[in-house]
Amino acid sequence: MRSFTLAAPAISAMLLAVQAYAQSAADMKTMCSAADVTNLIATARRERKADQPTFTQPLLKFAPYTASLEYRAAVGPAAVHENEAEMFYVIEGSGTLTLGGKLVNEKRSNAANLTGTAIEGGSSRKVAKGDFFVVPEKTPHWFGAIDGTLVLMSLHLPRPLASGQ
Repeated sequence: MRSFTLAAPAISAMLLAVQAYAQSAADMKTMCSAADVTNLIATARRERKADQPTFTQPLLKFAPYTASLEYRAAVGPAAVHENEAEMFYVIEGSGTLTLGGKLVNEKRSNAANLTGTAIEGGSSRKVAKGDFFVVPEKTPHWFGAIDGTLVLMSLHLPRPLASGQ
């Protein structure tokens, strides 16, 4: 009987750990197949509103990282992520990316991000299917021209603040 009494707390702790894992596992998505990506693109084409420049859907979630599918059919706002770098892979289409410069009509969208209607200055380059690039944190970026549609995988990469910030 005594061994059962000692085992019961261990079993309870194990069940709580399994329950905690199950709860966090529900917030995770660690696989997205090529068929899943194709279906997400079809969903974006079907559900994007005419006045919606970007339709975004999650691909993967593994805290603190999130990978998203961005379906861009029109020019949207420029952005600055103050605490995250952002990595992109072009799945389909092409457009023009502008990096650097200054946001036009800058507004704070939340505690860690700024948006604007465009970018003044900066450097522009054409991006197309297969291109892979990183936008460092605190860097204005904007897809200022979209050639038909531009489908991207974006991965936000939280970066620790340097001491004193």
